[in-house]
Amino acid sequence: KVLRPLPVFGYDDAPHGHAEVLLENVRVPYENVLLGEGRGFEIAQGRLGPGRIHHCMRSIGVAERALKLMCERSVSRTAFGKPLARLGANFDHIAECRIEINMARLLTLNAAYMMDTVGNKIAASEIAQIKVVAPNVALKVIDRAIQIHGGAGVSEDFPLAHWYAMQRTLRLADGPDEVHRVAIARHELGKYVPREALRSR
Repeated sequence: KVLRPLPVFGYDDAPHGHAEVLLENVRVPYENVLLGEGRGFEIAQGRLGPGRIHHCMRSIGVAERALKLMCERSVSRTAFGKPLARLGANFDHIAECRIEINMARLLTLNAAYMMDTVGNKIAASEIAQIKVVAPNVALKVIDRAIQIHGGAGVSEDFPLAHWYAMQRTLRLADGPDEVHRVAIARHELGKYVPREALRSR
């Protein structure tokens, strides 16, 4: 039973978003059980690698769109007799956006390549890295684009505020940043000490 759609930062994403769902007296016939009883987490983990790549590709695409809006705004609007691009540190902000997007894109391509060539398990650290990097980069780029748009950036005249809200949720989806950072650190430290010694964290 679908109890209610769940808005995100006040945005109603129904029917595409998430909903609160009540499962009562739901039984799965044994012949419909995948892999076997108690192996649901294993199935979920198997699909999370490609899902995380997909999330990161979308994050990079949104970041590119935000940078485009930022550049268009910075050369078409003036303040104090100058284009916005020439004011303050806007040149630096635009450059940082390009650098960060390209870093996230290359890290994502590397993770996808590793997933294809050595599999999800061996590429786990690279997949965790992009899951931390891509949404955070997108948030930084969108935030800078909002800033250059001024009040219009947080209005519904531009998609920036909505994009920001959606990207912020990705820092929680498929595991929060903190969980991925622990996995990355364990992988790195595992090169120096037995993995079992790191399990208490």
